[in-house]
Amino acid sequence: MSVNEERTVTIQDILEDEELQEAYAVLAGSDPDNCSYPQGYVKRQAVFACNTCTPRGVEPAGLCLACTNHCHDGHDIFELYTKRNFRCDCGNSKFGVFRCQLSPGKDRQNAKNHYNHNFHGCYCTCDRPYPDTEDQVNEDMIQCIICEDWYHPRHLGCTVEDSEELQEMVCETCMNKAPFLWTYATHIAEPPVVKVSPCKAEVEVNKEEDKEPDDKRMDEPCKNGGEGSSTSPSCQEKKQATNGRTACKRTHQEMTGLPVKNQDKTVYCRLRELKTQGLERAREGAVFWPYHWRAKLCTCVSCKRAYVDAGVQFLLDESDTVLAYENRGTIEQGTASLDSLLMSSLSTLDRVQQLEIVYQFNEMQSELMAFLRQLADEGKVVTAEAIHQFFGELMSRKRRQMNS
Repeated sequence: MSVNEERTVTIQDILEDEELQEAYAVLAGSDPDNCSYPQGYVKRQAVFACNTCTPRGVEPAGLCLACTNHCHDGHDIFELYTKRNFRCDCGNSKFGVFRCQLSPGKDRQNAKNHYNHNFHGCYCTCDRPYPDTEDQVNEDMIQCIICEDWYHPRHLGCTVEDSEELQEMVCETCMNKAPFLWTYATHIAEPPVVKVSPCKAEVEVNKEEDKEPDDKRMDEPCKNGGEGSSTSPSCQEKKQATNGRTACKRTHQEMTGLPVKNQDKTVYCRLRELKTQGLERAREGAVFWPYHWRAKLCTCVSCKRAYVDAGVQFLLDESDTVLAYENRGTIEQGTASLDSLLMSSLSTLDRVQQLEIVYQFNEMQSELMAFLRQLADEGKVVTAEAIHQFFGELMSRKRRQMNS
């Protein structure tokens, strides 16, 4: 194989080919040789379960990639994709006398790990295995980003949009555990919403959240995730003030969601702003979200408290996404491929040429890795167009330097 052919296989296949990105990205973000246990609860990693060691009927347990390869080679393994904040269980008390070969000194339990029926090879509300030999419908499953269970599209209770722009899904159960997400879904997600009167919207918000009376809430801006008004009377008070006629007019601050001054404090709540716009959607079925929807969540103190109470504080971290994890894996694969290409190319050059190539290669690789990490941090997909644009700009800078 020539150098040019090898270049096509390594660089193009890893950095530009979408299918290979999907195949390697999940495993590439995890260490295949060293147990992840010493790292503590890893922000996101590939997780597996061993049906040989922890079958249905015993406590569920999860394995890192390295322990799956080294300690459980030849066992019946369930591939669980990725899990957040998970610590490897291999060899702890759940495995009886079995001990981890890579990191034997582990605690008996990892109390902060979260488990579901995936760890026993079952998925979805139908509690079936995947692949399911008895299922006549051949369809890919979709993972909820909150509970991290996998669902058949036909069991999500909604129309599944076939769009590259819709990247994350939250199942109906998780939406109801964090009900404020329905308000964001009305404005950010699909399908389109229905216009309702402002009066109706405010009454529904008050009824749904079971808040204290409006006159008491007036002095409590952005309480419990931003519900309630702090600057104007309620619709009921306005109705009384107009002899039974419902004026239902709002102040400029209410209509625009501008900061509300309360004594010496200024509070702005994105959630409250959305609720004043008089839009609603059916609170049923899973919800699909577009790129960067997390960046649109309110970050006021009260809303942050609501995220913690609902156990979804990770939604404020855009690097928590599977896309960000896979991009990091793509970067690592790209780095390994570049190093392999360099070593094969240097063998045909003399010493002076080798030094010159190494210097230029390292400079290019540093710039490329910085570019890819920027894409990963921003939650963007590494596309062929992005790579071509990078090298085009790099070559332009080199030409300017040579001509100066």
